[in-house]
Amino acid sequence: MTASRPEAAPAATDTSQRILLWLVAIGFFMQTLDATIINTALPSMARALGESPLRMQSVVVSYSLTMALLIPASGWLADRFGTRRMFMVAIALFTLGSLACAASRHLDELVAARVLQGLGGALLLPVGRLTVLRTFPRAQFLQAMSFVAIPGLIGPLLGPTLGGWLVEYASWHWVFLINLPVGLIGLAATQRFMPDVRADAPGRFDLLGYVLLAFGMASLSLAIEGAKGLGHAGALVLAVFGFAAVVAYWLHAVRHPAPLFSTHLFQVRTLSVGLLGNLFCRLGSGAMPFLIPLSLQVSLDYSPMQAGMMMLPTALAGMGMKRVAAQLILRFGYRNLLTANTCIIGLLMTSFALASPGEPLWLRLLQFALFGAFNSLQFTAMNTLTLKDLDGASASSGNSLFSMVQMLAMSLGVAMAGAVLSGFSGAFGDHALPAFQATFVTVGLVTVASAFIFWQVPPEARSPQLEEPDAAGRH
Repeated sequence: MTASRPEAAPAATDTSQRILLWLVAIGFFMQTLDATIINTALPSMARALGESPLRMQSVVVSYSLTMALLIPASGWLADRFGTRRMFMVAIALFTLGSLACAASRHLDELVAARVLQGLGGALLLPVGRLTVLRTFPRAQFLQAMSFVAIPGLIGPLLGPTLGGWLVEYASWHWVFLINLPVGLIGLAATQRFMPDVRADAPGRFDLLGYVLLAFGMASLSLAIEGAKGLGHAGALVLAVFGFAAVVAYWLHAVRHPAPLFSTHLFQVRTLSVGLLGNLFCRLGSGAMPFLIPLSLQVSLDYSPMQAGMMMLPTALAGMGMKRVAAQLILRFGYRNLLTANTCIIGLLMTSFALASPGEPLWLRLLQFALFGAFNSLQFTAMNTLTLKDLDGASASSGNSLFSMVQMLAMSLGVAMAGAVLSGFSGAFGDHALPAFQATFVTVGLVTVASAFIFWQVPPEARSPQLEEPDAAGRH
């Protein structure tokens, strides 16, 4: 691929550069807010749609899985059609998807609308980040991306509380409707201020590789979720097809001259261990934002607003841990820190099984804060370990692969948690609290098991870099 250049765009002024940063930051905020605001609203959505709140995981899975499927194609689409056009398409899809979500009358309609919303969300950050990279001088890029990353911290902090407030004092529809005015303003501003950056020769897209990888990810996620009523046999068949598609992609990538993701990336040991560790550790971490607000409302009779407020200590403690994360990595090294910290957060996940109506509030708040702090440290260490040894030639492809794995892990984590919760709900009957307790223990033990992956990190790896937020705004 040859050098990229802006087409049909004047030289960027200080004003247009500032507006560009605000555009990308607001797009990022919309995406990260939407990824967290919905969790608190799920029980209210379930009641309105005539569904069980314990079977609403498909609303989350459909969004995150769609993002994972489209992320590998986002860079090529921007190079082929231009960043301005693709950013407008992203905002339009996200806004239309939000409107369709609010208008949904059945669960299937809501899931389909979330897929449409996910198509837009998958493009917002990658296309915006690519525009900033190709518009700002290299010396200003880190400062520019630091500004854009601020919504990645604000979105998860504001999302659960805002979602609970909207549900309690308006209706669950406003969780999606608040995106409409922001989307319309964003479309007009993008048309006027965003440069149209594209590659001179974007090259051919590895369509076969993309289809194999997308089919594999979708099949595995649906198999874990339960295959929508197909039963154990159907789920098993889907899982076999999914694994076969992933293996077929690997064999295809080995011989393809320009694969979607080169197999040579996995020669970087920190990348390969980091990707596998992220995938399995985030099964638990991705499930918790879904499980916690749901368990508070269904089994402990919290209101939506109260459940949203309970997530504040988790977010605030996570932000505070960012200040010392790099020093801890330097002090203990990646292998020791990640192995121990993975066990700690797994045990903290299992501690949520101790929740009961009589638990003191201060103890519950302390539990949430500890989980937020150690989970934030885990994300920082995993993210920097995975990307720190990539050189210029492999950085873009490796970062795209990493973003895809993060979103896939979130999808698989919520699907796993929903399937486990559904199974325990059947075992315990109408008693919701024991079902949630057993699910928290299961999710925690799965996370503890992933510590063995991080023990494979080279002992000498201990040089952290500045962290960038991932595709969904988590760190």
